Amino acid sequence: MSAPRQIIMVRHGQSAANVDTSIYERVPDYRIPLTELGRAQAREAGRHVREQLAGERACVYVSPYLRAHQTLEALGIGDLAERIIEEPRLREQDWANFQAPEEIEEQRRLRDSYGHFFYRFREGESGSDVYDRVSSFMETLYRHWEKPDYAPNTILLTHGLTMRLLCMRWFHWTVEYFESLNNPHNAGVHTLVREPDGHYVLDPPFTQWLERTPEDTVLTAAPRH
Repeated sequence: MSAPRQIIMVRHGQSAANVDTSIYERVPDYRIPLTELGRAQAREAGRHVREQLAGERACVYVSPYLRAHQTLEALGIGDLAERIIEEPRLREQDWANFQAPEEIEEQRRLRDSYGHFFYRFREGESGSDVYDRVSSFMETLYRHWEKPDYAPNTILLTHGLTMRLLCMRWFHWTVEYFESLNNPHNAGVHTLVREPDGHYVLDPPFTQWLERTPEDTVLTAAPRH
């Protein structure tokens, strides 16, 4: 397998819903656009990504959501993209269709109490559902990497929870450790970098709101408050 030198994960820039959640009542989640600040964040992330690529080409996988496509566009790295593939399995966690903000906020509160991995939104997915689909996506990546002419880098344009769950699957993190991680910032860039021994490290790591180790399980970790 010709594994890439690095797997660069980029969260979308600030979206209109990050500023005004009432937009969920009028606009389908997948059609919510970036704000002007979100575009500026993406342009800044693009400068960082271009430095990381150092002139090498990359195969790009992008969530089908408008804000992810707009982030990719604003990155300004099209000249280094060997191929761009829209990948539905990199989409945001499904919450509902048109969303009533009051109801969603109540479900957010319940999710924070119950746990982000197992709580399932009433008309959507749980974190564990997203984990399953990113696991399926990883199998596709492995097949793509077997091609002898695959680019030396992979870029994933996706969403915060999806990024954390993909890393959970990649590094075999426990549920308790996943629950301790903060979401990456809008247009945040986190990279899986291949070491000389073939293993990958996450640079930079996700920050934590609660001290946990990747080995902590429900047996060893104190309940969250």
